[in-house]
Amino acid sequence: MKAKLSYYVPLLWLLSIPILNVFYGILNREGPRVRSLMTVVDVHTPFISYFVIPYLIWYPFILGMFVYLFVKNRTVYYRTLFLLCTGLVACYITYYFFQTVVVRPEITNQVPLHGFVNFVYDNDRPYNCFPSIHVLSTYLILIAALRHIPMKSLMRWAIRLISWSIIVSTVFVKQHVVLDIAGAILLVEFLAFVMNLLVPISKKSAVSASA
Repeated sequence: MKAKLSYYVPLLWLLSIPILNVFYGILNREGPRVRSLMTVVDVHTPFISYFVIPYLIWYPFILGMFVYLFVKNRTVYYRTLFLLCTGLVACYITYYFFQTVVVRPEITNQVPLHGFVNFVYDNDRPYNCFPSIHVLSTYLILIAALRHIPMKSLMRWAIRLISWSIIVSTVFVKQHVVLDIAGAILLVEFLAFVMNLLVPISKKSAVSASA
């Protein structure tokens, strides 16, 4: 029993995410200068309340995928978690020096799933926008799973579908704008490039023994 419990102890490192998230709450309020990164694309992007479903799926998806990475490939688990924490710090620094805001639509009872949308809006003020943490973490999990973890085709397509559904949901529920998505993806690619440059992952560690 003790051996089984000790096997899962490294999952406690996931607590670093909510610990860092304390800074998200501190920074998510209106500062002296707030900018808007809305483009023509965002102006013509409709609000689609149904996308609140993949937006909320993000929470169990990220946790579940980290557990999956932990079981399948411990090296990739640690690298991905480190990259996420580094990305979170980069986001928080950006929020402090370059605060942006997204204008939200008015939600009424006539809007499908209005309760879930209001839940999102009530629990997340619209100031921590560029880059998007939703997109940062989802894209990071996506590339970690597809590049390092061998899976059957159905699993790979499921992860792609869920990941991109979460990413695009951020603009359809008006939590983010297109540049927030682009900024998050570029940040992930940059951090991954630097890590691979400084600490290359061996071919042996890149794939799981239990394919």
